[in-house]
Amino acid sequence: MKNPIVILFLCTGNSCRSQMAEGFAKYYRMLNQLDVEIYSAGLEAHGLNPRAVQVMEEADVSIKDHTSDIVSLSLIARSDIIITLCGHADEHCPALPPKVKKVHWGFEDPAKATGSEEEILDKFREVRDLIDQKMKWFIKRLASAKQFDYEDILR
Repeated sequence: MKNPIVILFLCTGNSCRSQMAEGFAKYYRMLNQLDVEIYSAGLEAHGLNPRAVQVMEEADVSIKDHTSDIVSLSLIARSDIIITLCGHADEHCPALPPKVKKVHWGFEDPAKATGSEEEILDKFREVRDLIDQKMKWFIKRLASAKQFDYEDILR
């Protein structure tokens, strides 16, 4: 039996973008019955953002039981793919073992949005929808790959 592919979504605070990516990836993994382990973590732990939870619930994907975690060296060592979702995490990602493929998919930080509550939530929804599109694409590529080929899947 082969080991599952381990994917880590990494952000600075593990409060919004990486949590949404983990939620969508797990949802699409289930739909595609993939043998993949999916995690999210941060360089720091800022706590799960309640607005991220709210907009994910609107998309019928619950992340309310997620925790905001600091990335560990053991998780990095177990990972096959690390996907950074913000520039800070991309620039400050710890040194990676040679087997780990790192990819950067930058998304705007919805937690920095200003304005009315509705305007802020609209920014969260916009980022959520962009992450959703990327996860649909990514998991579909992963599901259709005959063998695990980083370059083909991540292109």
